[in-house]
Amino acid sequence: MTTSVGTMMVSLPQIAKVIDHSLLHPTLTDAQIRDGLMLAKKHKVATACIKPYSIPLAKEILEGSDVLVCAVIGFPHGNSTTFIKVLEAEEAAKEGAREIDMVVNVGKVLSGEWAYVADEIRAVNEAVVQHGAVLKVIFENDFVAAADDPDGEQRVVRLCQICTELSVAFVKTSTGYGFVKVPDGSGYYTYRGATIPHLRLMLRNVGAGVQVKAAGGIRTLDELLYVMWLGVTRIGATATAEILKEASRRGIKQEPVEVPIPAIVDTVDTAGRG
Repeated sequence: MTTSVGTMMVSLPQIAKVIDHSLLHPTLTDAQIRDGLMLAKKHKVATACIKPYSIPLAKEILEGSDVLVCAVIGFPHGNSTTFIKVLEAEEAAKEGAREIDMVVNVGKVLSGEWAYVADEIRAVNEAVVQHGAVLKVIFENDFVAAADDPDGEQRVVRLCQICTELSVAFVKTSTGYGFVKVPDGSGYYTYRGATIPHLRLMLRNVGAGVQVKAAGGIRTLDELLYVMWLGVTRIGATATAEILKEASRRGIKQEPVEVPIPAIVDTVDTAGRG
């Protein structure tokens, strides 16, 4: 029997509007991106999250819908100069992206060069807002807050504080395309993406005007419902169709219904949200 941590009123349209349908895999062809955009339009998700060169195609296919175009910049490793990130963000916004997901400079975060980090986020955020879009700042928590790093949580907290001070619209856990080499150097790589402890940490440390996006590893309806219950307002997903199909199968329809929220991991502290 699945343990429930509570209940929530939710509808199919509400679930769809939590999803940024992710079309970011490096091997996607134009035909596959077109199919993904059609799926995003059909299910009326929040955004289709795409690489910048796909913005014209996304605008064409999503025209007439309320699905927004979301473009990634400095993706996935955040290593571009600030100048290039600003230029890329401005170009994407001018082309029609209404949301921009930017990866922080991970090396600067790990070096504790917070002035650089804050100046870069400020410059990109100002450029994005000036062109009518909003910014999501991707921390890539697997890198900046590795499980064995005693300073990792404080880095996440500092990033949340910076983004709050700068009135960034969203903070985001991950790209979904990071990698962490295992200690024995065997060539295998591990990657966690969004985790419940990191989501709780981010939710506790952002200001009231900053939303939290979970990306990397949210693949089921139960996972989506649980992070929604915590207070996450957006997720990045490739399993959009499967999630919404399962929601419909469970009786979640156009009007809100009360649904149980299952505990998705055994170690989750269910004492309270965030």
